Amino acid sequence: MEKANRLLMLLAALRRRRPVTAGVLASEMGVSRRTLYRDIQALRALGASIEGSPGFGYILKPGFLLPPLTFSDDELDALVLGSRLVAEQGDRTLAEASRHALAKILDVVPERGAAAAGFCGLVAGPADRQTCADPLLASIRRAIREARYLGMTYTDAGGEQTIRRVKPIALGFFDRCHLMAAWCELRNDFRHFRTDRVRSLDLLQDRYTPPQRTLLARWRELEGVPFQA
Repeated sequence: MEKANRLLMLLAALRRRRPVTAGVLASEMGVSRRTLYRDIQALRALGASIEGSPGFGYILKPGFLLPPLTFSDDELDALVLGSRLVAEQGDRTLAEASRHALAKILDVVPERGAAAAGFCGLVAGPADRQTCADPLLASIRRAIREARYLGMTYTDAGGEQTIRRVKPIALGFFDRCHLMAAWCELRNDFRHFRTDRVRSLDLLQDRYTPPQRTLLARWRELEGVPFQA
């Protein structure tokens, strides 16, 4: 593998998780530890702020960027298909954002990549229009992003209607429904809510604690949900 490609792979691996040990990185990249240490030093020489040492693990601090010319054909396929899936299955704001984001990416990748994307044979099928047009998704996404409470009226599978105050932490996009994971103050526990059963929703001004990341990590552990980079 060429050194330039190794360095790009190393950057991607460092961005995915923190801290990560030299042994894990070397195994993932298929190189010796000596080569890995040299590559770490090469990235540092290029301006990457990488903290850590052998035996402890390495962390890439935010802010280091390389010119955006590093997408492989498979990575470009993934970006195009992912954008098209979001455009079909997300709410209108998210769908429009995905199209804009893809346009920005294609504007800065090499000419070969941009041309290939235009003829990409990966097609995202249409989503259920009723599910896709869910007007609550933008408010839920904002509440998750800003760690804000939601107040809602919810009807469960048995038809019982309750008023809830929740801390939203995740939003799942599935074929037949959208599912919000949240800490429910009424039940004093994590709960999952189908958005098509939400009868009213208010994005409240007050922010919740502990932080969304903390609650999300706790929920992942309890539910056995793997981390997604």
